[in-house]
Amino acid sequence: MGWFSGSKTETPDPTSRKDRQRCWDTRDAYFACLDAANVVKPGDEGNACAETKKTYEQNCAKSWIDYFNKRRVLAEQQQGVLAQAQIQAQSARTR
Repeated sequence: MGWFSGSKTETPDPTSRKDRQRCWDTRDAYFACLDAANVVKPGDEGNACAETKKTYEQNCAKSWIDYFNKRRVLAEQQQGVLAQAQIQAQSARTR
């Protein structure tokens, strides 16, 4: 309540190697849960990964969470485009 109260909430320090590693580990756990639930876009899983999402959000900076989540969706889209390009390349070779 006052200046020296013990209710200080710790925020992740992205410059700390330990905090970065904790962020990456919780991100990986959350994304593994999303994979198990067959969800691409983080936030669309409902209550399926609520606990891992909570720890992920507690251990990572908001800007990092936004980046990781966008990167996950982008990577999934890229895999789809690459798979389609391989199919087209194979069909062009068989002609």
